[in-house]
Amino acid sequence: MVDRFDVAMIGLGYIGLPTAAIIARAGLSVRGVDISRRIVDLVNQGEVHIQETDLDALVKNVVTDGMLTASTEPPVADIYLIAVPTPLAEGNQPDISMVLDAARLIAPVLPVGGCVILESTSPVGTTQQICAVLAELRPDLSIPGHCGDKAPDVHIAYCPERVLPGKIIEELVANDRVVGGMTPECARRAQAFYTRFVRGDCITTTAGVAEMVKLTENSFRDVNIAFANELSLVAEHMGIDVWEVIRLANRHPRVNVLQPGPGVGGHCIAVDPWFLVSSAPEQARVIRTAREVNDAKPDHVVGRLSAMLEGSPDAKIALLGLAFKPNIDDFRESPALEIAEKVAAKYRDRVLVVEPFTKELPGSMANSGARLVKYEEAMAEADLVGVLVDHDAFRSAPRYLSADKLVYDTRGMWAQ
Repeated sequence: MVDRFDVAMIGLGYIGLPTAAIIARAGLSVRGVDISRRIVDLVNQGEVHIQETDLDALVKNVVTDGMLTASTEPPVADIYLIAVPTPLAEGNQPDISMVLDAARLIAPVLPVGGCVILESTSPVGTTQQICAVLAELRPDLSIPGHCGDKAPDVHIAYCPERVLPGKIIEELVANDRVVGGMTPECARRAQAFYTRFVRGDCITTTAGVAEMVKLTENSFRDVNIAFANELSLVAEHMGIDVWEVIRLANRHPRVNVLQPGPGVGGHCIAVDPWFLVSSAPEQARVIRTAREVNDAKPDHVVGRLSAMLEGSPDAKIALLGLAFKPNIDDFRESPALEIAEKVAAKYRDRVLVVEPFTKELPGSMANSGARLVKYEEAMAEADLVGVLVDHDAFRSAPRYLSADKLVYDTRGMWAQ
């Protein structure tokens, strides 16, 4: 007989595992499900495979209390949460295959009265596709959108996360949630679940609106970052200090220009706008252009760093940071990593990398000839410096160590 749980979390990654642990802390029995046996075994031992503030202690506690277990197989549950990756495929097209595979995985054990909630950031219409998969595999159940006027046997909804890496545990509880249902009753059922552990407001709407809200949030941020990045290119072309321009422009009471950088990274902002573009390619012109501006910024930085190295043939360069944002160990879609890989591939042992959040060089850098070193060693050996990530560890380091270096600072970390 299949065990029954209050909640089944499908996917134990950067969002799934913290969410599962928080739900377990709220007093619900949770079964985490993942295709990775290594992850399942780690969780069952009360350990974690990702770095996130306070997550290790939380998982240890809820596993020890018996409220969180993990398996490669889904159980019968009252609530099924799907938090699996939705990457980009070729041509910047969204790949929702893992979401639909998750729906197929839970279909055989989905009970009457069960509730399926998609949390993965997804193109508009993905929740409807989950309904179609479940309707095909479970003709014995009345599925929303596939049962005519008959009351559905299960509830289907969409509720994306709104969290910042490094603050996931805090923000999963404190932030408002948008809960979109395939029917109003689906939304209310999902809302009632989230109020068990979320202190922020849980606002109901339709599934399509909720899907677009998530994409809108990240596209808005991407467009604003693109303005800052393009402004940095214009200022650089004119020989003007962009950091001073932004600092003074932001003294206007209705202006708030963001800070430019080497590009845009992470699993959300660098990906999600393409979901909107793919759905309305003729209409999403500004969103597309912003993505193209941000996607092109790393190559511009590579060009500048290469020019520095070509201008000093015997010099070594210290590249500071590989993560996609400061003070985390997450390298997903990181422009800093992309830049470092390209520079290391060309200049090999002339490249010193400083990244306090890793013990080894990731990706193609591992065999490039570049070396992972401490900050002080890099400053002692290098003649050139490329600031790619403004980790606090770099900001707090003595400035005199880099005072005599030729610096290209993509983050304005040392801007006066």
